Amino acid sequence: MKVVVIGGTGLIGSKLVALLKEDGHEAVPASPRTGVDTLTGEGLAEVLEGAPVVVDVSNSPSFADDAVMEFFRTSTTHLLKAEAEAGVRHHVALSVVGTDRLLGSGYFRAKQVQEDLIRASDIPYTIVHATQFFEFAKGLADGVTVGDTVRLPAARIQPMVSDDVAAAVGRATVGDPVGGVVEVGGPEAFELEEFIRMGLAATNDSRKVVTDPDATYWGAELEDDTLLPGPDAQLAGTRFADWLAQQR
Repeated sequence: MKVVVIGGTGLIGSKLVALLKEDGHEAVPASPRTGVDTLTGEGLAEVLEGAPVVVDVSNSPSFADDAVMEFFRTSTTHLLKAEAEAGVRHHVALSVVGTDRLLGSGYFRAKQVQEDLIRASDIPYTIVHATQFFEFAKGLADGVTVGDTVRLPAARIQPMVSDDVAAAVGRATVGDPVGGVVEVGGPEAFELEEFIRMGLAATNDSRKVVTDPDATYWGAELEDDTLLPGPDAQLAGTRFADWLAQQR
């Protein structure tokens, strides 16, 4: 079948397109680089023609509160309208485990708006909630670094590699709409401080990593289990230590 992947030239999107093509589907990457812009609506009608399934793995180019809200509200509105006109039968979106518990963050407030728009539409849908990616350990550390110290809240995290995220989205894409959320996570949980320390050590990054009771996660305060998936989550197989060893 034809599957349009919004954000199909990015980290997850490119992996998803490759997986779908390997399974014999017509996977079409859609992004500003391919002439499709969900913020303006440019190219949507043309690319969605004949596609029963659309997957949205796009992300905002800016994480500033106003910009990220504008991105997810506007792009999702345009996309869902175009899908309704094209007769799309399944909308799949990638979001984040704990989104509804992280509303102190402008980014996650915007993701919640995206999810609410999807739920309010008439298009059958599946929302995949994934935990943090292994690849983003350094970026997370960079966002909470003061001087040469990384300051993190006390919480646990159950990260997963982007390959496993793409595989989970792929399973949702070829399955029936669930009309709700599917959670996916990594095989093991870490203290947030431990996860970041391991990630930085693997690249010989000498920054000091500490737990700070005043630290936040992208502006949101955390409980111990805020970032963890629930008991019914699908758990991937790739362990963080094994992935780190492959990066050397």
